[in-house]
Amino acid sequence: MSKIGFIGLGIMGRPMAGHLLDAGHDLVTVRRGTLDATLADKGMRELETPAAVAAEAEVIITMVPDTPDVEEVLFAEGGVAEGLRPGTLVIDMSSIAPLATQNFARCIHEAGGEYVDAPVSGGEGGAINAALTIMVGATPDGFTRARPILEVMGKTITHIGGHGAGQTCKVANQIVVALTIEAVAEGLLFASKAGADVAKVRESLLGGLAQSKILDVHGERMISRSFDPGFKVRLHQKDLNLALDGARSLNLALPGTANAQQLFQACAAHGGADWDHAGMVRALEALADHEVGQD
Repeated sequence: MSKIGFIGLGIMGRPMAGHLLDAGHDLVTVRRGTLDATLADKGMRELETPAAVAAEAEVIITMVPDTPDVEEVLFAEGGVAEGLRPGTLVIDMSSIAPLATQNFARCIHEAGGEYVDAPVSGGEGGAINAALTIMVGATPDGFTRARPILEVMGKTITHIGGHGAGQTCKVANQIVVALTIEAVAEGLLFASKAGADVAKVRESLLGGLAQSKILDVHGERMISRSFDPGFKVRLHQKDLNLALDGARSLNLALPGTANAQQLFQACAAHGGADWDHAGMVRALEALADHEVGQD
């Protein structure tokens, strides 16, 4: 079993760390307020800085919101790089910019470590059920070393390519997810406005070509009006910003992605930055002056 430093115990990080503890790994983290009681009961310990975590760990996992957060954890004063031991495996499971990831990998390599980018898809449910899809950018050796640890947290683990390739795959994933949420929202809104029973419409669509995980999970959220976050609107906004920034650098048009970003922005403008991203339907409902499922 490995001694693992896990930094980033948010909605998804908490259950991911729990699975590693259940598998027998020894986990340490950075002190941030009160440690989740379940993790503490399983033996997770707190240290004062990322450097202190790195000094004790054979593997470092980061699961934080954005590119600057990863940079700070790794390279700021008291960061992981200061305490990094030769051969330490650094696995970033955040969703961040691919080009920055390549630079982070180079810096960790120069400091004597091995870097793996391993962003995830599956939301809170996937994290809780250890059923995440994990997209990996790494050297072959880095992937071989990381895989047994990733298998504790995920179900589908794919080595996409070199450093940054995992993050590129995650950006593509977030484009598809956002546009599918929009499609489900528009379809259910149309059916509701036309007077159909949206629950039965959803049931029927799940048996045909329109079937998708998003229609299943997020379609249900839209109908039941359950928008407590599994994945927040503001985090999906961040991911679509990565997509649109990348598209500009590639001289690539992504009109559907830009439209989805505008709908997320409308949610944020109405106080919904922390809604679940299925809450995109609320922006469309405002335009229609009609709520899905409304009589």
